[in-house]
Amino acid sequence: QVHLVESGGGLVQPGGSLRLSCVVSGSMYGLNVMGWYRQAPGKQRELVATMSSSDTTTYADSVKGRFTISRDNAKRSVYLQMNSLKPEDTAVYYCNIRDWFPREYWGQGTQVTVSS
Repeated sequence: QVHLVESGGGLVQPGGSLRLSCVVSGSMYGLNVMGWYRQAPGKQRELVATMSSSDTTTYADSVKGRFTISRDNAKRSVYLQMNSLKPEDTAVYYCNIRDWFPREYWGQGTQVTVSS
């Protein structure tokens, strides 16, 4: 059974930084695309950033220049460095993994709150 465990969320002031981590355990058909999504109250879940197996990245326009996604295949982990955080970044952040089968997996989410 595949498990994705996120960590690193919390409360931060505007302008601050957080680093989210997601560790994958269990059997899957390799690590294809790894990414982060978020869902704010009353809104649909949206893409934040993804990184392919060839290290190609995509970012939502709202986070470009502020967030950086990275991955460590040996550690089966994906990270999201979030800088210059804004109140509108407040959301539950979800780790998403797609393997080569293809199957898609989601983490349980970690809360990020940006407030003074």
